[in-house]
Amino acid sequence: MPRTIRTLTASEVETLVDWAAIEGWNPGIGDAAALRTADPEGFIGAFVGGEMVAGISAVAYGPSFGFIGLYICRPDRRGEGHGKAVWDAGMARLGDRIIGLDGVAEQRANYQRMGFVPVYETVRYSGRPAGLPDGGDIQPVTAADTAGILAYDRQCFPAPRDAFLREWLRQPRIALLSAGSAGIAGYGVARRCREGFKVGPLFADGTDHALALVAEFSGRIGNEALHIDVPASQVQFTAMLQAAGMAAGFTTTRMYKSGKPGNVRSMVFGITTLELG
Repeated sequence: MPRTIRTLTASEVETLVDWAAIEGWNPGIGDAAALRTADPEGFIGAFVGGEMVAGISAVAYGPSFGFIGLYICRPDRRGEGHGKAVWDAGMARLGDRIIGLDGVAEQRANYQRMGFVPVYETVRYSGRPAGLPDGGDIQPVTAADTAGILAYDRQCFPAPRDAFLREWLRQPRIALLSAGSAGIAGYGVARRCREGFKVGPLFADGTDHALALVAEFSGRIGNEALHIDVPASQVQFTAMLQAAGMAAGFTTTRMYKSGKPGNVRSMVFGITTLELG
C-alpha cells in the first residue's frame, strides 16, 4: 500500500504520546494538547492503509529555531522506511533553521552523520530528595507573573515560545517562581507523568534558586518521585541532588544542526521536555 505523510490531528498526537509511554519515555499526563500549542502544524505522521505507522514532532519556534522529537516508528512496521520518511518530512519542514534534538547514545552517531553536532549531555535525576536547602522566596506563578516569566524564559530558551508557555504554566501543572531582589530569579514547572512528576523547565539565576525550587516541588507532591533532566555541566547542582538521594539514570545528548542558539545555558538546570527542547 502507498504511504501518506501528513500533519497529525489532535487525537493522533495523543496516540504518538501514548507510543512514547510504551517506549518507556514517561510523558506527562495531558502532554499532547500542551505540546501542540507550540506549533499545531509541527507533528507529522506516516500512514499506510489509514493507520499511523510512524510519527515525529518538528516544531518551529519562529523563523530561526526548531526542535525534533517524538521520533517513533510503530514496532511492527519498523524496517519498512516509514521512520526515515517522517524524519525527512520533519527536517524539510524546519528547513535552514538551527535545529535541536535530544539523542540517545545509540543514535548519536546516526545524528552526527546527518549534520548534528553534540553540545552537552543531559542526565535524568530521579527520586525523593531530602534535606535540600529551601531558602528563598518561592511563590506560585499567577496570571500577573506571566509577562515576567515569558521575558525570563527568553534568556534561557533558544527562541520565544509564548503560546506554549501560557498553556504550560496552567494548572494542574505546578508552576513556581523564585523571587529575587531585582525580580524573578528563577522558575520551574512540575507535571504529573505516567510515573511520578517531571520538573521542566527549571531555569534560575544560580544553584541556590534552583535547589529552593526543587525543594518546594518535592514538598508539594507527597511521596511521589521527581524526575529532572539536568545538563551535566551543572556540577554543583547535580552533586546536591545526589546528596539529597536522587539517582542519575537515563542520559541523552543535546545536539544542534546549522549552528548553536544563543540562550544562556548556565541558567538551565532542567530542560523543559525531551520532545520540545
